[in-house]
Amino acid sequence: MRDLQRRAVARLAPHLELLTELGRVFTAAGHELALVGGPVRDAFLGRRTSDLDLTTSASPEQTEALVRPWGEAVWDIGRAFGTIGVLKDGDKVEITTYRADAYDGQTRKPVVAFGSSLTEDLVRRDFTVNAMALRLPDLEFVDPYDGLRALAERTLDTPTAPEVSFADDPLRMLRAARFTAQLDFRVAPRVETAMRERASTIEIVSAERIRDELSKLVLADNPRPGLALLVDTGLAELVLPELPALQLEIDEHHRHKDVYQHSLTVLEQAMALEGPRSVPGVETVEPVPGPDLVLRLAALLHDIGKPATRRFESGGGVSFHHHEVVGAKLARKRLRALRFDKDTIRDVCRLIELHLRFHGYGEGQWTDSAVRRYITDAGPLLSRLHLLTRSDSTTRNRRKAARLASTYDELEARIEKLQAAEELGKVRPELDGNRIGEILGIPPGPVLGRAYQHLLAFRLDQGPVGEDAAREELLRWWAEQPESGQ
Repeated sequence: MRDLQRRAVARLAPHLELLTELGRVFTAAGHELALVGGPVRDAFLGRRTSDLDLTTSASPEQTEALVRPWGEAVWDIGRAFGTIGVLKDGDKVEITTYRADAYDGQTRKPVVAFGSSLTEDLVRRDFTVNAMALRLPDLEFVDPYDGLRALAERTLDTPTAPEVSFADDPLRMLRAARFTAQLDFRVAPRVETAMRERASTIEIVSAERIRDELSKLVLADNPRPGLALLVDTGLAELVLPELPALQLEIDEHHRHKDVYQHSLTVLEQAMALEGPRSVPGVETVEPVPGPDLVLRLAALLHDIGKPATRRFESGGGVSFHHHEVVGAKLARKRLRALRFDKDTIRDVCRLIELHLRFHGYGEGQWTDSAVRRYITDAGPLLSRLHLLTRSDSTTRNRRKAARLASTYDELEARIEKLQAAEELGKVRPELDGNRIGEILGIPPGPVLGRAYQHLLAFRLDQGPVGEDAAREELLRWWAEQPESGQ
């Protein structure tokens, strides 16, 4: 045990001087101070941590008075929750008064009550692996709820009864799923039971807090077990119902694959493609640095339109016509409800809309015009679309999988050649808006916008044609419009 503690302390070496110095500041003033939670847990796990979370017997006002002359900068944005932040030698430290968070069962924000001891503070923390502390400045290890044993067993349990812990803050149920994904832990049986029984209480938590936990889960190294836990306990029905809805019943003839498991596999395959990659015949491949939230959300949600569009055909098959369109609409509605930002919503939904486009490529019959449209429709999402489309192949037929991969290799090679020849990222009609207005004698407005879009489509279909040909096509199009008076 002592060897393990020594190794954990050694991992905190970059911060030890700062922590012990700050500990002396507080003890000299008659207050307790301890490093607590994630930093202690991660030290034992051998994980790097940039968070320095401390807890103290001092009130927020007393904490602020102590750290102002000590630190380089102080902020009190978390004062209402008992937290004062301080910057020292490049390290950001957050110091929180001993506390206990709880919901009153009606509001969406936790009610804060300050505690009087470290043990009291630790018992109200979410899990025993986060209820360990190092008293400062002496680095005395405090583990009243056997968190170190749980850490060794890679088990998530709660310091108090789980139903009590989840009543204090229902978001802890989502946190349990997130930790299974981030830390490769499993939840204790009593914790999983409490999650099932108290799932409905997640509805009192704000959408923003739920969004943040789901994002951390999806961005984890292994999100699959965390997502499965949400589905198995019924929590997903309340926070992301489109996911369990993918568990379409398998009919006796097995006429379709398990869309739920397929979606989790697509997510994993997309993750595996993040970062540097190479493509045969392509000189420069633009990587998608991971972890990428937009790509992962699109992979997870790409087929959520299937339940609403499933049709059993007379010949024994199953179809999901236009599920990409329906899925994009459902994703937009869900991501808005979870308060995701507009850019993320736009990009995820666009990827879902486009994820089937490649399947029209066949054996490479697309014209250059079709390839240009693929490039321009994807726009800045093209690199992500490459990964999503490749990941959407989960067939166990190796020959079919190899053929699909080879065909997409060919498409990426064609894209590179066209982009190099035509700078498609900067493609514009040969005539700009001002010139279109002059030729047609019309002012800026919707009609001019339609004319511009027509010439853009013409440019994509025909490639570079020159101003004369563009003007001829513009006049031909104009002659067919009711506004022309012809």
